[in-house]
Amino acid sequence: MANLKELIKKQEVLSPGHRLCAGCGASIAVRQILAASDDPVVVASATGCLEVATTIYPFTSWRSPFIHNAFENAAATISGVETMYQSLKKQGKIDKEIKFIAFGGDGGTYDIGLQSLSGALERGHDFVYVCYDNEAYMNTGIQRSSATPRGVWTTTTPVGEVIPGKTQYRKDLTGIIAAHNIPYAAQASIWRWNDLIDKAHKAFYTKGPAFLNVLSPCHRGWRFPLEDTIKISKLAVQTNFWPLYEVENGKWKINYKPRERLPITEWMKPQGRYKHLLTPENESIVKEIQQDIDDNWERLLALSGEK
Repeated sequence: MANLKELIKKQEVLSPGHRLCAGCGASIAVRQILAASDDPVVVASATGCLEVATTIYPFTSWRSPFIHNAFENAAATISGVETMYQSLKKQGKIDKEIKFIAFGGDGGTYDIGLQSLSGALERGHDFVYVCYDNEAYMNTGIQRSSATPRGVWTTTTPVGEVIPGKTQYRKDLTGIIAAHNIPYAAQASIWRWNDLIDKAHKAFYTKGPAFLNVLSPCHRGWRFPLEDTIKISKLAVQTNFWPLYEVENGKWKINYKPRERLPITEWMKPQGRYKHLLTPENESIVKEIQQDIDDNWERLLALSGEK
């Protein structure tokens, strides 16, 4: 279990003073995850908010080796570094324990980097891949990705008389990754920080590839007050929009069940990107979204052997 007293003694790998937005969910996720490693880490990051705002030349916010990758190849790059490390260990040129981790946003993971990630998982490299999922291409102007939920406003899914936001449902990336039969995959939230850190520790110390999908609210793109990041993260879990679970060696396990599950409208209300749906003319769309969430929860219960 995550021990707060021990965690605060560690030097943070991502230092303060970076230029990510105040209230950025991604920065909170990264800090929590990197605190879970007891060994030095090598970090790779796809192009995106995290990379752009933490490595503005000639400055860096990283107290670790850091590799900036193209949008599409973070997993390929970190798998190459991990392979070199394994070779050096076999040659007796290095005996230090080092962990390898790659970060990518939903654009660089769900979409552009999916084939690179899939290949690295299939080859069985010993690394952790983290998707900080803010549900759109935030770094380039809030364009929709395949992680963007149905009905949401983005600059490429505008709201008007013809189209009420994005018309498709989001991709189930965690399920896709689990289908690769890797040793460990999990979905987590920065609200449940102890759950996230425990999952990150398990990911770091699982032999072979591991994957974490972490919801990372973006106040700029989601249209909520920047001080409400954790509140929004909590609502995502309590409405079952973002269930917390893990898949370890093929066994599915739900990590948190809301005592009183809230309707999806409670998740939508604080976010300006959903404002247009909370009107009488779009009531049917909200009902369909609620039904999809209910169906996904029932499916997750079945996969976990609880139904």
